[in-house]
Amino acid sequence: MKKLVNKLSIIFGAIGLIAVPSCNKDFLEKAPIGAISENTLATKSGVNGLLIGAYSLLDQVGGWSGAPYYKGAGNWVFGGIASDDAHAGTYGNLPDAEQFEAYKHNPTNPLLGFKWGELYAGVQRANDVLRILVKVPEGGVAEAEGIQFTAEARFLRAVFHFELVKVFRNVPYVDETVFYSAGNYYVPNTTPIWDKIEADFQYAADNLTETKPQAGRANKWAAKSFLAKSYMFQHKFAEAKPLLEDIIQNGVTANGLKYVLVKFSDNFDASKKNNAESVFAVQFSVKDGSNGGNGNQGDVLNQPLVAGAGGGGTYQPSFSLVNSYKTDPITGLPLLNTFNDEDVKNDQGLKSTDPFTPYTGTLDARLDWTAARRDIPLHDHGLYGVYWILFQDIGGPYGPKKTFFWKKDEGSTIESYGGWTLVNSTNYAMIRFSDVLLWAAEVEVEIGSLMQAETYVNIVRARAADPESWLKTYIDNSDPSKGFSNTPAANYKVGLYNGEFLLNGQDFARESVRFERKLEFAMEGHRFFDLQRYDNGTGYMADVLNAYLQHETSIPGYNYANAIGAKFIKGKHEIYPIPQSEIDVSAVDGKPVLQQNPGW
Repeated sequence: MKKLVNKLSIIFGAIGLIAVPSCNKDFLEKAPIGAISENTLATKSGVNGLLIGAYSLLDQVGGWSGAPYYKGAGNWVFGGIASDDAHAGTYGNLPDAEQFEAYKHNPTNPLLGFKWGELYAGVQRANDVLRILVKVPEGGVAEAEGIQFTAEARFLRAVFHFELVKVFRNVPYVDETVFYSAGNYYVPNTTPIWDKIEADFQYAADNLTETKPQAGRANKWAAKSFLAKSYMFQHKFAEAKPLLEDIIQNGVTANGLKYVLVKFSDNFDASKKNNAESVFAVQFSVKDGSNGGNGNQGDVLNQPLVAGAGGGGTYQPSFSLVNSYKTDPITGLPLLNTFNDEDVKNDQGLKSTDPFTPYTGTLDARLDWTAARRDIPLHDHGLYGVYWILFQDIGGPYGPKKTFFWKKDEGSTIESYGGWTLVNSTNYAMIRFSDVLLWAAEVEVEIGSLMQAETYVNIVRARAADPESWLKTYIDNSDPSKGFSNTPAANYKVGLYNGEFLLNGQDFARESVRFERKLEFAMEGHRFFDLQRYDNGTGYMADVLNAYLQHETSIPGYNYANAIGAKFIKGKHEIYPIPQSEIDVSAVDGKPVLQQNPGW
């Protein structure tokens, strides 16, 4: 699918970016280079090409303003460093991003405009499919094919709108009737659009087939999963429950695999993508003639420093996140309330030549597939240490691991990008099957059975408890190419819940499910938005993040420069401001159509 994107770039330039709401009017009035008439596109192949173009913007780096690493689908800025997952670790190097970690961003921060522009460009590419499809001459597209085109386009339109609501909450809904030449592109953002997102996902769920010719296309079960996710963000637990149960019992991937949990690390291995856990993923590829352009540009900085790579300090797991993986030495269960009482032993401030013994306490095995730690194998590159990182004094001693590549696959899964960094072909999972299981657990906590919630959580924990999924030591530390031993790389102990949900009650069960999501999806750009939906006006998000800030700034010898003066303000920082540039250009007769979010 990705290879077709380059061949159709002229088409997308002509059609895909003509009607982003409230975007600069001068830009809209410029004729695109190489414009192709709608009549030329009104064929089956033309519509399919437009649909591929809409899929291509799921990576959110499709050519709108700004460097790609600011705005990728992985949301390391908006969902990662703005939460308790990670630090930017580059104080003064990427100031526009660092503002979000310190909660000092404002409506003029350019990254907000980049995100807005990419997502609305995606909305409009999906709308282009619908606009052109109805102009295909009779017989040009079979009825069944037309339904699939429509369902996929509406699915993508809903995904892009969903991402916009996550970030900005109050946004315009733009359908295929809105475009520049119609003169109706000033769409207000004063009415919630959840019902329209739901309608698009519902249409897709009702009409998409269960399997697709390409693994990256949306199928019926992906649409049902996104519909359930939209319900979860609205706390519509009763509506989500039957959907989630159906997905768990009957769901299959677009390539026909029954949904199951695979080995945890397989979800972040480019050679094992589109596996049975992948509900819907942004597709990436390399070595395809795009010079790295179809790789994961959004995460090019989010990797330990290796030869030829430009990473080494932009997305560093926090002390608090690593501490979260400590477990009770007897039960193997998480330390929900005491995980930050003592830090996991680390090499903060040590030289690479200084002696160091890793933490010997019990840990959840998912830690070492999530965060790189001193003297623990970094895939097949060697033992991790300070020489892998640029900004330990600011970002801490840990490195990102889920976005990092395996050296053994270097010839097929990574590629030089832009002449200064590496880009990989690891997909970004927007939804994994473990998402579905933990949403189902959350639903059961709120409206159903605490025991059933515990069962769902235990399915996820059982994978983490399986020694087959644990990171192992090298056979020879001096030569990682010799492979791995059968010895666990750390003291892993992961236990299952055994009646604690029922014994300790709903509040305990609720926090246990939330903590499980924290462990399972750390560094994947979800944490900020999970906290956001948990909050619902209670102040929960502010309490969690301000406690986190207090912990990180209290660590002896740690120059947490990004957090100096940082404070998460309840009622303000739960959502991001509408870009001021978009408000300014939305003015009609001197009055802006777009309204700023509360608190901004």
